[in-house]
This record gives sequence, structure tokens and C-alpha cells, in this order.
Amino acid sequence: MEITEGKKVNNLLKGYNMLLYFSGSMLTDEPTEECVDDFWMTGIMKTFPVSSNNPRFLNAISVLRESCSQKGVCRKRLADDFNRLFNNGGYALPVESIWSDKSPLLVNDYESAKGFYESYGWRSKYEGVIPDDHLGVELLFLTLLIDKYLSLDDKACTKELSKEIRRFISDHLLTWIPQWNTRVQANAQTLCYKGIGTLIHAIMEDLDAIFTITGRSAS
Repeated sequence: MEITEGKKVNNLLKGYNMLLYFSGSMLTDEPTEECVDDFWMTGIMKTFPVSSNNPRFLNAISVLRESCSQKGVCRKRLADDFNRLFNNGGYALPVESIWSDKSPLLVNDYESAKGFYESYGWRSKYEGVIPDDHLGVELLFLTLLIDKYLSLDDKACTKELSKEIRRFISDHLLTWIPQWNTRVQANAQTLCYKGIGTLIHAIMEDLDAIFTITGRSAS
């Protein structure tokens, strides 16, 4: 992954955001035929919007491009896999507090994912339906932070927001996604979800690297 200043970085971040929207939606709701068509048959699986040298990212692309060749069969298999992996009692529940080493009793409101959301005046549309620290919700919030970063034109503000984005990735995503992805690889029955698990892991690594550099840049 090449990290340069200016427009190239912004275009890279837009591509990652597109992939995060896709990945988050595949963890939050049971896949539909429309979803399969949008992402596999005619959508971003055909031409990835991001280029990265991260071996994990390259592996994810390879796996995803080999998956889901028949729409009807694919949707049924994806739905079955979604339910066995991510529904209550599933093999790889995508919820931070399940995987975190920290006791929920020792995590204050500010340190929680919800506390991070509230510091930006954001409430999940899934509040009361799925946990606030569900990966789909955390990825949605991350895309909003990146959108905010892309909209800023003040270097001091972008530098500070870079640090905040990296703090969110470091505290609430990379702390548990590697373990979660290992469980997905061991239990997923579709290449689609194996690829999505690896893709999310790789994107977190890439974004952490990008925002480490942008957060250190001079204001």
C-alpha cells in the first residue's frame, strides 16, 4: 500500500469506505438477492476500488473473486452461513465485548464504543436492536468518521481527526478482529464470508497505517 499526501490518499480512503459499507452490511443483515447482485454479479467484486500491497488484502480479493458465481445458490448459502455464524449462539458473533479482554464492569462509558459515538453526537440506527459494539455498527461509525475526515480542509483539524480515527481502530477494532476472523475462517462454509472476514482484518491494518502517518503530519 502506497501512502502519499493529498488527493491520492483521499481517493484511497473513499475506496476503503465503500468496502466497509459492503462488509458491515453483510454482518448486520441477512444477505438478499439484491445484495448479491450489487456486490458480486455487477458490483465492486468485479473491480475492487482499492489497491493494496497488504498480503492479507490480496488474499481477501482472491477469495472473494472466486466466490458466489451463481446468484440464486449463492444467496441461499450466504443466508445459511450468516445465521450459523452471526445470529445469537453463532460460531463467530461479531460483538466486541465477547472478544475483549476487558471486563465490561471495568470499561467506563467514555471508553466504550457507545461512549465514542456519543462524543461525536452519533446514535446507531440499530440501537436497541443489536449491541452498540456490534462490528456492523462499529464499521458504520468508522465510515462516518472517514467521511468527516474527507470533508475537512483544515490541516490541523484533519491531523487531530486522524488521531481519533486511529484511536477508534486501535481501541475498538484491532483489539479483537484478528481473533474473530480466525473463528470465521474456521467455521464459515462459504468463501464469501471467509473473504469478508479477511477483508475487514486487512482494511483495519491498512487504515491504521494510513492514519498513523496522517496523524503525525505537520499541521
